[in-house]
Amino acid sequence: MPGTWLCGLRRVKVIHVIDWAARRDAAGAGSVLMKHIAQQADALLAIGGSAETVKMLPTLGFRTTGALRGYVRTLHPLRLLRGLGKQRVRGFYRAARSAMSSLGAPTGARSGWRARRLSAGALAEISSVLPTARPGMSVAQRSAALFSYALECPIVPLALYLVEHGGRARGYFLIASAPGQVRIADCWVDSEAPDEWRALLACTIAQAAADPPAAEIVGWANDELTANALEACGFRARHSAAIQLRPRTGAKLPAESLRVQMLDSDAAYFHEGRKEFWS
Repeated sequence: MPGTWLCGLRRVKVIHVIDWAARRDAAGAGSVLMKHIAQQADALLAIGGSAETVKMLPTLGFRTTGALRGYVRTLHPLRLLRGLGKQRVRGFYRAARSAMSSLGAPTGARSGWRARRLSAGALAEISSVLPTARPGMSVAQRSAALFSYALECPIVPLALYLVEHGGRARGYFLIASAPGQVRIADCWVDSEAPDEWRALLACTIAQAAADPPAAEIVGWANDELTANALEACGFRARHSAAIQLRPRTGAKLPAESLRVQMLDSDAAYFHEGRKEFWS
């Protein structure tokens, strides 16, 4: 997953390697492959991973630079019971807990805020609300071309929404309809006001709740503003993962933390391997 890290006027090329493999009788081949890929960017990025991968990364030069939390909010508790089979009893208690927690969660979009789905031919409308770096926080670069590519994902359907307030574009969100859940692949609002981030998420929740198979909505946060907004909108933290970076030899990376979203990895569309994130 190639990307660009925006920090002030700096542009830092990063690559998130989502999978690699080597024959067991070819010791070190995976390490050689990783190091070769690393020369094509200023840094390699790793978000979470299997226990084996997390254990291996430090030996390849990765260092922990932060952590993210995975958040879940139940949309329709009874849908959690689908396809559980012998685990139906456990699922029933989970659904009951989720129902209780969702009772006090805010519902409905905020007054004056609305989300409008963008077609592939209208992606240029999002240009005025793309993420920008802020003091102490850098962001991954977004573009209409990146979203156009994401919308063609053959694994799960993705949809991009422009969020407007008072007739003016204020932000966006990209959601993926995975089996049983809606995933917030990316989101942004051009504000540092907590209530406006909550308004953005309220629009996201409203769209997710209309997805017939969805039992829950999930999202990521590794910055305080996004995390506080998720919690204020009824999301509960269920998962944490380390964010690790491996600089290319001689490359000096920005000191600011990098805000990451599912779009920066395979978490938005990968089915089976991410179930442990939300259980």
